Amino acid sequence: MPPRPRFDRRAPVRELPNINDRINYPQLRVVDSDGAQLGVISREEALDVARDRELDLVLVSEKADPPVCRIMDYGKFKFEQEKKAKEAKKKSHQTEVKEVKMRYKIDQHDYDVRIGQAQRFLKAGDKVKCTVIFRGREIQHTALAETLLRRMAKDLEEKAEIQQAPKREGRNMIMFLTPRKTPLVKKEDKEQAANKAVRTIPAPPKPTAAKVASPQG
Repeated sequence: MPPRPRFDRRAPVRELPNINDRINYPQLRVVDSDGAQLGVISREEALDVARDRELDLVLVSEKADPPVCRIMDYGKFKFEQEKKAKEAKKKSHQTEVKEVKMRYKIDQHDYDVRIGQAQRFLKAGDKVKCTVIFRGREIQHTALAETLLRRMAKDLEEKAEIQQAPKREGRNMIMFLTPRKTPLVKKEDKEQAANKAVRTIPAPPKPTAAKVASPQG
């Protein structure tokens, strides 16, 4: 019988950053905190410069010849990097499809709850699958289900646009909504903008006849 594998209770080894005394290359190309080139200097000289300025010597390119280091505030640099990573993670939101289910005979309170759910999903950047479920002979009322879904799309039109119109699928009728990318311009807003765009140009004044001086005498 093979021996049972031993459980390693040791903490995982953390990869420490290559800064200050952890940098072991004898010659380094050093860049100042403001981007100025300090040239190729020894490791000890670079560390002395960093200490004099109360900053850190950070290895930024190990594969260069000689390796490149930069003098900077490593704590501030690490904070900014983590902040950028969090922002990038927020922007790279993976779109999901969230479902809102209901019956075609739904009452107003439950309908408002479904609208609230859909609004939260859309605000998070997700698509919404609106599903009307039929039971038994309710399948005969697909027209009422479609009317309900159209009503929902209308109530959510400021936040969503229809990706797939109401469609029967088995014993359900479904509709897909996707977050609206461009602001909705309502009909009355279009009419107001059109009225503002119309400019009344006054007619030019008629030229007045020059007075002719009559000869005296």
